[in-house]
Amino acid sequence: MRRMKTTYYLLLAFVFGICACGILSTGAPSAADELTPLVVVPMNANTGVFMGTDGRLHMVYELVLTNASGTPATLQKIEVVDASNLAKSLASFEGAELLARLRTNGNSAPGNATIEFNGTRLFLIDVAIEATARVPDRVMHHMELMGGGAPGPKPGTPVALKYNVAPLRVIQNIIRIGPPLAGKGWVAVNGCCAVNGAHRATGLPVNGRIYFAQRFAIDWMQLDQDGRMVHGDVADVHNYTNYGADILAVADAKVVSTLDGLEDQKPGTLPDPATINLENVDGNHVVLDIGEGLYAFYAHMEKGSVLVKPGEKVTRGQVLGKLGNTGNTSAPHLHFQVMGTPSPLGSNGVPYVMDLVTVEGQITEAQFAAAPTGVEGVWNQGMLPKPSERHGPFPMELVIVGFGEK
Repeated sequence: MRRMKTTYYLLLAFVFGICACGILSTGAPSAADELTPLVVVPMNANTGVFMGTDGRLHMVYELVLTNASGTPATLQKIEVVDASNLAKSLASFEGAELLARLRTNGNSAPGNATIEFNGTRLFLIDVAIEATARVPDRVMHHMELMGGGAPGPKPGTPVALKYNVAPLRVIQNIIRIGPPLAGKGWVAVNGCCAVNGAHRATGLPVNGRIYFAQRFAIDWMQLDQDGRMVHGDVADVHNYTNYGADILAVADAKVVSTLDGLEDQKPGTLPDPATINLENVDGNHVVLDIGEGLYAFYAHMEKGSVLVKPGEKVTRGQVLGKLGNTGNTSAPHLHFQVMGTPSPLGSNGVPYVMDLVTVEGQITEAQFAAAPTGVEGVWNQGMLPKPSERHGPFPMELVIVGFGEK
């Protein structure tokens, strides 16, 4: 399956009034004011830290970068640092790695690290640190660039600039949920946190803001006992191992919305873009209110399989419907995400961890990219000799897991 392209806040009117100072307050006396021609604003007020199935701690979020100077600003380095100890670096991006994480407001790669006057870029961040590392309560961002100086040797001549800006609170209390599916051999396709992934880099302008609703979304596909996602004709939905699998409530919840009348899409092709809108892009689906101001979203369900209606209460593990291939999809899978509002697209993706998963193996990025159709082939080469039970992890990209209650 080719990577399926199915989606915090950006308000440029405020950009010049927020974070336009040098070292922002970290509880210590304010430093002298400093000109910061490249304005840096986190898209959200906080970021959650979570343990991945890779055994590392992760923080995933975005920055909005706006050049408020008439001189072009060329990024050289962006570093995530501990706000209480600015000398402690948690992640550093420069060169090709920095450029790979820059995006325009339309999700395209800008081609270079220079931001024109009044220009805006998005910067995608994934901080991955050792499980035993101390996680700070707040982070800041150390910027190094060539940009407009004050007064500078000559108007319009770039000068070297370094400053620390954009404080961001780190939340460690992440919601824990149950499994959205049951059984063995489930692969986390299009998962966290590759910047070129179909979900990670998809910000959409909805309701007047840019949202990364799919920041932590996963497309779940299942392997059979021989390690295959599909056997026989790949254009037949019934030949996919996961087609018709039961989809489960991840928590005691209330049903917010459903859609159940769309036909399956023929695998191997995407629907005509002219037929896609905000209502049907994710096919037949269910949205659950799982409490704590969070919502679980299940997409691409089989027509006529949805068993719940808006307003109903469901219990954890209850069957909601069946896995299908409806909406903007090229192969049967369950698209699952947790978000901060009931809107599947007009919301912020929120991290979560699962009570229990059994890590069974790992598919490499190279293996997946080399598959002719993205689904055909045998995918069990990376299976572990002995599956490993994990309590409280987030499933990372292309991990193979088993779901079961304990």
